[in-house]
Amino acid sequence: MDKTIIIGKRGFLGNSLYKYLRTKTNCRLISFKDFKSYKIKVKNYSHIINCSIDLNYIKKKYDEKFDNDLKISRLIKGNKVKLIFLSSRKIYKSGPNLKENSKLNPKSNYSKNKLITERKLSKILKRRLVILRVSNIIGDKSKTKNLHNTFVDTFFKNAKKGLIFNNKFQYKDFISIEKFNEIVFFILKKNLNGIYNVSIGRKVNTNSLISWLNHYNKKKCRVKNVKGNQQSFYLNNNKIMKKIGIKNSISDLKNYCLKLSKKNFSI
Repeated sequence: MDKTIIIGKRGFLGNSLYKYLRTKTNCRLISFKDFKSYKIKVKNYSHIINCSIDLNYIKKKYDEKFDNDLKISRLIKGNKVKLIFLSSRKIYKSGPNLKENSKLNPKSNYSKNKLITERKLSKILKRRLVILRVSNIIGDKSKTKNLHNTFVDTFFKNAKKGLIFNNKFQYKDFISIEKFNEIVFFILKKNLNGIYNVSIGRKVNTNSLISWLNHYNKKKCRVKNVKGNQQSFYLNNNKIMKKIGIKNSISDLKNYCLKLSKKNFSI
């Protein structure tokens, strides 16, 4: 396996990937600013994983000046290095068993921007591109910069105040940061290219996840029922799992959530 650049020095994903991959392969963690200023000799690396993102890319309509991945692709266009682009499950229409060729229906600026970037990168890099459509990542973000709140961030914020939400009929697709890191490692090891869903690949009832995350909470919480139509989904991850052949189970996710619960509620 060759050398890998991870871009995103201050964020949760970049730091988590680096801590995991540095024990298994030759990798380097840098900021987007350093990469953009040509302080890194790209030709010496086989892969770039971009975990950096512009806040305007998340919130506003698409503009090339906010697209870090597009800028990276143009800088590496003449090299052999591959780019791993972290896209989102939000580009799909909600529903069960979503495959890589399922109907796309992005609704937020963020998801629309991700799809636009996917298409631009595909034209520039062709087979030197890996697109990962990632489901909800479960992880501890307390020590890194957080640009926007995830399901887990919102849960712990409310639960520590004594409030949890009842999402009785809602299901989603979650994956632990540990499993995400492992999948990325095997993508590097096998030198894959193409589009892949990265997820647990099964329905996870939202209330089940909440019960795992709340396991070590000693505070008596008030339960508030969620009203209205709650969007549910899960991704079909058969394509990537057949390529890398690792275990990816709900019991693994549960054990990770219990560990996260213990850490957060022992503070």
